[in-house]
Amino acid sequence: MAASVQIPEIVVIPAGSFLMGCESGAQNERPVHRVHLDRFGLARTAKTNRLYHLFIKGTGREAPPRWNDPQFNHPEQPVTSVSWFDAVAYCEWLTATSGKAYRLPTEAEWERAARGGVEGRLYTWGDEPPHEQPRYTELWLHGPERAGTRPPNGFGLHEISENVHEWCSDWHDERYYEVSPSTNPQGPASGTRRASRGGSWRHQIKITRVAARSSIPPEFRYSDYGFRCAMSL
Repeated sequence: MAASVQIPEIVVIPAGSFLMGCESGAQNERPVHRVHLDRFGLARTAKTNRLYHLFIKGTGREAPPRWNDPQFNHPEQPVTSVSWFDAVAYCEWLTATSGKAYRLPTEAEWERAARGGVEGRLYTWGDEPPHEQPRYTELWLHGPERAGTRPPNGFGLHEISENVHEWCSDWHDERYYEVSPSTNPQGPASGTRRASRGGSWRHQIKITRVAARSSIPPEFRYSDYGFRCAMSL
């Protein structure tokens, strides 16, 4: 299979600083602190079943548990029920087959990207509540929507705070913001849960605030967990 089929469309997120966290959010989103990040790239959409299938074919890796479920297996839906280890293995495979270094984003990179260059807002679009978004009550009824169908944020990223939770590279620590470095934070050195970000088709409120944090053990495979690739530039 040609490498061009395997490579995700990458959006360049410029170097810069932003205020990370939310004073009105959960305790683990505080304190709000300014973070500077180097330039990096992030996939325009979450990884799709179509692209993940190439990984399965190329490596013989076990397919996710809901791979044959018609509510989850459309080629353009985000791949779901992948563990953190699956997501990392995909990035390593893509690196080896493309010659470009892919990885999962850090929590800080994910939040800067999700904010789309808009400082201090609750959501990717501003502060208006999620239920005011177009077709909110018609979407995410039985599974994730097809990737790239909802309007992009200010950086051109689709569904970055909705559809599926997205794995990040960091270990998770509820109090990490109290000690986080101000430049290119990578997360704690160890832990038992890996960080994830974004909303889920399965939640009552399906679009999360950009500062909201979540985590689960890295071996778990949930039907509302996926990922998107990042790369250093």
